[in-house]
Amino acid sequence: MSYTLKKEGKFNYIEEGEGQPIIVLHGLMGALSNFDGVVSHFSKKGYKVLIPELPLYSMPMLKTNVRNLSKFVKEFINHKGLNNIIFMGNSLGGHISLYFAQRNLKNVKAIVLTGSSGLYENSMGDTYPKRGNKEFIENKVKEVFYDDKIATPELVDEVFDIVNDRVKALKTLSIAKSAIRHNMADSIPDMNIPVCLIWGENDIVTPPEVANDFHRLFPDSELFWIEKCGHAPMMERPDEFNQVLDNWLTKRNL
Repeated sequence: MSYTLKKEGKFNYIEEGEGQPIIVLHGLMGALSNFDGVVSHFSKKGYKVLIPELPLYSMPMLKTNVRNLSKFVKEFINHKGLNNIIFMGNSLGGHISLYFAQRNLKNVKAIVLTGSSGLYENSMGDTYPKRGNKEFIENKVKEVFYDDKIATPELVDEVFDIVNDRVKALKTLSIAKSAIRHNMADSIPDMNIPVCLIWGENDIVTPPEVANDFHRLFPDSELFWIEKCGHAPMMERPDEFNQVLDNWLTKRNL
């Protein structure tokens, strides 16, 4: 399913539904379409779902980091006049959610993390990026999922194009290094808000021990596992992901 991309000033975003705002933040190699199932489900259930396009490759090199991406999200929230927000983030998007919450906790109602960075993750590895080696990139993209059929040729081509664009590749590495610098372990115990952790049992990018550490550090979190699923449950197992989250939101009266 495709949604209209709104363009207002420097912001490009999807907005569907009315009600309690949910801001969804995509990952480093992610796209807004990764959350089609989330938008379709929750926009019909009393939520306003917004997915801003993060300026991963348009910020100046020295400003391409978690801190400035969080500032961009704050500017977007101010632009939309939002408050009391539920954040949902996958991979880097989860990390940005955490960084934002650390500094703006009064404006965050709850956080949903799935395959989130912020503690540690296994990235493309020391050999990344191997420019021009499409087989290497294809294998790395497939590793993100339990079912490697999710790694379509189109998705592999998108990542391959990023890796072979010198500026984008350098910015990708800059963000990855920034994620390591901005480790959230010391800050998380102070985030006393409801947190829903939805994790693929077969995630090798942010493996199960990452989810367990998040669960241990947050004062008020619940952890849910999805079987036969990798780093992006909302893509790989959308119906199960939505049901788990729907039940949690209802239970928490959010």
